[in-house]
Amino acid sequence: MRREKHYSTGADLLCKMAIVDKDLKNKTLSELEEIVENFGQKKYLAKYIFTFIHSRGASDISDISPLSKTFRAELAEQGYYISHLNTVQTFTDPDGTIKYLFELGDGNQVETVLLSDGKRKTLCVSTQAGCSMDCAFCATAKLKFQRNLTAAEIVDQANIIQGDSGKINNVVYMGMGEPLQNYDAVLKSVRILNHPDGKNIGIRHLTISTCGEVEGIRRLAEEDIHPRLAISLNAPVDVLRSKIMAINKKCPIAALFATVKYYQLKTGDRVTFEYVLIKGLNDSKLHAQMLAKLVHQVKCNVNLIEYNPHPLCPFTASNRQIIKRFTQVLEEAGIETTIRFKKGRKIKAACGQLGADLVKM
Repeated sequence: MRREKHYSTGADLLCKMAIVDKDLKNKTLSELEEIVENFGQKKYLAKYIFTFIHSRGASDISDISPLSKTFRAELAEQGYYISHLNTVQTFTDPDGTIKYLFELGDGNQVETVLLSDGKRKTLCVSTQAGCSMDCAFCATAKLKFQRNLTAAEIVDQANIIQGDSGKINNVVYMGMGEPLQNYDAVLKSVRILNHPDGKNIGIRHLTISTCGEVEGIRRLAEEDIHPRLAISLNAPVDVLRSKIMAINKKCPIAALFATVKYYQLKTGDRVTFEYVLIKGLNDSKLHAQMLAKLVHQVKCNVNLIEYNPHPLCPFTASNRQIIKRFTQVLEEAGIETTIRFKKGRKIKAACGQLGADLVKM
């Protein structure tokens, strides 16, 4: 199929989005049904539009063959279109990890990572160009915040990469940006990716990772769908967490855990706590003991992440012996623990490295 690219200047794009959003890729099925009915067409035609975009990879209205030529022409005449990200470059690590560099319509760039484990493929998507959270260990923070991505721009990362590499089994919102600061677009993208007429990715195979946006977590608790929730914790006490995660100054650990308890009261779901191990900073046996005591308050598991170095940060990764000792303390305390060792590090695709090559020194 043709892939017609729709680009605008940054000002034109923001103006278009502010007035009327006519990107059909940015619509849920119910929103498409409303558009179709406004044209005096049968409601069921919306399903063809949705399926052709999200299941068959249609990149132009003319590709949606079940619609009459007249209706397709009317949609185009009224300014409706199907957006498409521009793939600037791909990078492949010897371990099989693939990183995509995408350009948005206004010239901003984001990175997306495909991780393969046998036949299972996990896609790590970005939700913002840049990030405002200023976590000390993260390269993306050095880019600063540029703008939120639309639901279409989030979904299209999966569309393009699935077209290249085959079926995506899992999507994790752990790329560039803080997903819950872009709440509406992220939740819309979750609904689109989960829909059986689109990618049909199970809701338990979609994971939103947050650094602790408590307002977003509370909103998520009230939704009718609940993707998995992961929370970047990285320290068991406020003084240390505030040193490496700026959000802790606004929302300290006690407030975060109160929110997690509320979330679990509403959903019954377990959460994952992510903990990046940094040499000499948060990786001692005492830190592990304090972490075990802290997380025992809620239903959870812990993902220990080997710190991935980059030129924008002076930290060093904990050695394997320290990581194993830390893990043992948690497991002896009854905490389900997984170690996520480096993957994609040689192409700066590992956790905390996204955007490192985009920062202007």
